[in-house]
Amino acid sequence: MPLPEHEQRQLQEIEQALCRDDPKFGRRMRASYPQMRYKRQLIRAQLGFVIGAGLLTAGAVTHRVYLEAVGLVIVLLSLVWAVIIWRRHVARVRPARSGAGTNTANGTKHQLGQTRRARMMKRMEERWRRRHEGNGGMPGRTRS
Repeated sequence: MPLPEHEQRQLQEIEQALCRDDPKFGRRMRASYPQMRYKRQLIRAQLGFVIGAGLLTAGAVTHRVYLEAVGLVIVLLSLVWAVIIWRRHVARVRPARSGAGTNTANGTKHQLGQTRRARMMKRMEERWRRRHEGNGGMPGRTRS
C-alpha cells in the first residue's frame, strides 16, 4: 500500500537531511535503490552486448571462427541477461495478476481493466450512498 503524499514528502525530507549530514551514507543509500541497481545491471548487459558485437565483427573481419563464436555467445548471453533483468524489474514494479480479477481485502473482485483511481472512486461512491441511505437521505444528520 503506497504512502500518502504528505508522508512521502516527509520521508524524502528525512532522506535529504540524512544525505546532507552524512554524504557517504547518502551515496550508499542511493546505490541500494532498486531502480539504480536495475540501471547498473542493464548498463552491464549493454556493455556485454557491445563487447560481444565487437568480437563478432573482429572475428568476421579477421576470419577467426573462435572470435566469432565467442562474440556470438557473449551477445546472446547479454541479451538473455537483459531480458531477465527487465522481467524482474517489471515484476517488482507491477505485480502480475492472475484470473479474471483479483480479490480485495473485503472479498470482492475487481476487473483487470479498472485502474486504482476508478476502484477508489467506486468505493467512495459506495460509502457515500450507504451514508446517505443510513441518514434518511440527509447528509450530516444521524437517525435516532
